[in-house]
Amino acid sequence: MKIAVLSRAPRAYSTQRLRAAALDRGHEVKVLNTLRFGIDLTGDEPDLQFRGRRLSTYDAVLPRIGASITYFGTAVVRQFEQMDVYTPNTSYGIANSRDKLRATQILSKHEIGMPRTTFVRDRADIKAAVERVGGAPVVIKLLEGTQGIGVILAPDVKVAEAVIETLQSTQQNVLIQEFIAESRGRDIRALVVGDRVVAAMRRSAQGDEFRSNVHRGGSVEAVRLDPAFEAAAVRSAQIMGLRVAGVDMLESDRGPLVMEVNSSPGLEGIERATELDVAGAIIDYVAGQVDFPEIDVRQRLTVSTGYGVAELEVHAGHAMVGKTLEESGLRERDVTVLTLHRGTSVVPNPTGPSVLEAGDRLLCFGKLEEMRSMVAPKRRRRAKVKKLPEQALEHPEG
Repeated sequence: MKIAVLSRAPRAYSTQRLRAAALDRGHEVKVLNTLRFGIDLTGDEPDLQFRGRRLSTYDAVLPRIGASITYFGTAVVRQFEQMDVYTPNTSYGIANSRDKLRATQILSKHEIGMPRTTFVRDRADIKAAVERVGGAPVVIKLLEGTQGIGVILAPDVKVAEAVIETLQSTQQNVLIQEFIAESRGRDIRALVVGDRVVAAMRRSAQGDEFRSNVHRGGSVEAVRLDPAFEAAAVRSAQIMGLRVAGVDMLESDRGPLVMEVNSSPGLEGIERATELDVAGAIIDYVAGQVDFPEIDVRQRLTVSTGYGVAELEVHAGHAMVGKTLEESGLRERDVTVLTLHRGTSVVPNPTGPSVLEAGDRLLCFGKLEEMRSMVAPKRRRRAKVKKLPEQALEHPEG
């Protein structure tokens, strides 16, 4: 297998460990500076240039994209995807994870436990926003901060208003987040590879510091994860479109609360804390998946006229409730069910005997006209303007 590691820091611990793990397993590996790529869109097929020359063929690419070059870095990864080169972390997954607001919006739709979070722009809305997350103290976060930078604990509303005003005056967007007091300056970092957690550590802040990041002087120790924490970490990474991720979680009275999903997790702290070969686990996973490059399913399935992808919800009282997929009549209507979502569980490629329940969500591919007739009408808010009369008003003469 020939692997490209995209990194601007060839001597960094994580880059060196990935390179060494690949070489130990007999693979060919190159560390390529992300900024030296050129995206060639002139030919008949997607292509990449590196240092002015056409890039040779690779089987897989491991992105280590820094926050400062997210836009260009994800464009390079996207081009690899268009060339059908396998990457464990998709371009949209990397982009989504870098924006804390976007990541929170995505995870919140899938019943992932998180600290209560809100986002406002007007100073007049800050007080109400603080109340919505449980009152002061609150945590204020920059949307694109890393390693604990841009994370501030505001003890009361007035301080929160002053901090947010100051940050917004420098064109920074911030989140207001619930402060989880019982976590006591500690969090869990779970390293997800594929569909399992390969290593986990607890990070603890030093002294009065509430941020537990190692870069802020926090200490680390290996930890065996509770099944609930492991499930939350794996689901969060998969929802974000990441097969290699560091998932940060708080230990709360409500169970695991996901704070962040990191698409380029550092390996030094977790390998030293756990004494596990995390880099080797990543390379082994990539080797097992290299024949199955990530593809944009919606892009590929919607090129046929009249066909597309849609999610159908089985509402209470729907004719399909209590019926099997075989009895539902979907196949006769040229609609294929790709996955069945029930609560937090997912059934891939469900079979005919699967009995449908109210609340099930079906990801389907088929005729758009047929699926459109099965989509329940959305509840619409009452219009604030009067409807026009069916007949035109007559204007008085004169």
